[in-house]
Amino acid sequence: MPSHGLGRSRVATHIMGRRKTVSITAYLATALLAAIAAFAVAAPVSADETPTCRGPLSASEQAFVQSVQSDLTARFPHAEDALKAGYVRYTSPDDTGAISYANRQWTSDPTHPSQLWYDKDGNLMGADFSVPRPNSESRPQLWGIDPCRWFEFNGHVHYVIRVPVTHKMVYDQWIWNSDFVAAGGSLTDPSPDTVVKMGRVPSSDYISTIFEFPTIWDLIVWVKPHAPNQLFW
Repeated sequence: MPSHGLGRSRVATHIMGRRKTVSITAYLATALLAAIAAFAVAAPVSADETPTCRGPLSASEQAFVQSVQSDLTARFPHAEDALKAGYVRYTSPDDTGAISYANRQWTSDPTHPSQLWYDKDGNLMGADFSVPRPNSESRPQLWGIDPCRWFEFNGHVHYVIRVPVTHKMVYDQWIWNSDFVAAGGSLTDPSPDTVVKMGRVPSSDYISTIFEFPTIWDLIVWVKPHAPNQLFW
């Protein structure tokens, strides 16, 4: 039976995940894309802390999930709605088919998730709500959700590649915060130049989007009905 709820099997790629005769220009673009694939593919990052409990939702958790489902399906039913609201795409489809969009605002409230995710046809699947964790803060106690439900992710910098000439988009690229800073980068104002310096792309014009994904507590909420095996609990 399909179900709604919190948590998803896509958590590893919730953060990151997935890529005759031609003109010389097209050939060079293809070669550059191949080079990027060789050194820019990042392995998925798993949650640094996972939920410590599983099981049925409490009454307050059910109320929160139902409120979120009703609100988000009304305001953000399609990926175009997320883009209009300032969310940016940064992943390919993960193992559940979800494509993630982030608004780069990491202090959520029940009506402002930090991330929304959509299927390949642009239909809303779910959302992530986050709370920054800069100083090892304890699990959040918010919105009637048991603190045991939250994931924790360590900080990293995401970037999206747009190959000049072909305009090929390459998602799921990231660098640990510590490595980015060690290369001279700024977390408050990440620059494509740092990605170039680290040898990830040939030049800064390959970067279409770049942002810090700070260390956060993260709550995952499914909006679309889904198979029970996609639940963590």
